Amino acid sequence: MKHLYSLLISLLILAVIYWKIGLGAFLGVFLGCDVLWLVLSLGLVVPVTLVAAWRFQQLMPPGVRVSFGEANGLILAASSLNMVLPSKLGDIAKSYFMKERGLMSGNMALSLVVFEKACGMLALLLWCVFGLALYPNKSGVFWMFTGGVATTLIAGLVFVGSRRFQRWTAVLVQEVAPAKFRPKLCSLWDSFSQIQTFFWSNKTHALIVAAMSLFLWFLNLVQIWLFILALKAWTPFFASLAIAPLAIFAGLVPLTFAGIGTRDAAVIMLYKPFLDPSVAAALGWLYTSRYLLPAIGGLPFLRRYLVEPRWGLRATPTSRVIQGT
Repeated sequence: MKHLYSLLISLLILAVIYWKIGLGAFLGVFLGCDVLWLVLSLGLVVPVTLVAAWRFQQLMPPGVRVSFGEANGLILAASSLNMVLPSKLGDIAKSYFMKERGLMSGNMALSLVVFEKACGMLALLLWCVFGLALYPNKSGVFWMFTGGVATTLIAGLVFVGSRRFQRWTAVLVQEVAPAKFRPKLCSLWDSFSQIQTFFWSNKTHALIVAAMSLFLWFLNLVQIWLFILALKAWTPFFASLAIAPLAIFAGLVPLTFAGIGTRDAAVIMLYKPFLDPSVAAALGWLYTSRYLLPAIGGLPFLRRYLVEPRWGLRATPTSRVIQGT
């Protein structure tokens, strides 16, 4: 029932948008688009998925190996679930699939996925801060965005990088959490600390993963900018670096179906200085295509993971199941 409500809210927001801009004007943007640029920009979904799979491989703790093909399968299967679960919670399914295959404990798998998403989110926040710093003629709203994003970035860096913060948070959890949840939460936090230790134990490797996270989101943001060119419109690239992440964050609000509607409205509002509303509405649909195409590609993997729980992932002969302490 909750999914039905989310879908109805999405449809209501889209109906209001198309009523205000005119459905004919919206369709006219697509009819007049540059087909070659559109195909090339949509095709960037492939390298984006491949880079994400490689990064996921690099975050595996010692003793655990997942092939490149298997990592791609996990990424795509999670993309399918992200279309129906709010706030990209489909990514958490990767931890379930790894646990079901006996690759690592549930707490360790969940901690790995959370750490992976934290790395990606920090990279996106960094590009957003960079774009906002260069955004011309910032109004009071954009200064507010800049301060909020910068604060979130700093907090995220502390969360991922500070062991002292980890210990302090663990103590706080034990103090404030209900007694029946404390053992589970403490175990989960210990697992996250292990993943953090694995990551920072090799500074060169950590730097490579951080650089690939930045490159991954750069590809995503370039894709969005190419969407604008495909629609025969224009937005300065550095301005798009600031605007695109804000629209992506708007789509994470667990209010609508797969972010459809809230993300579209955010795109129209944020790109208003550069794009006609009909063009921005078309751009909103192309934003959604970034999630829809991998979701379609992930359906065969999702079915196979759910039907055959032990298919796919294998630990190396010398590896063992990684348990959270």
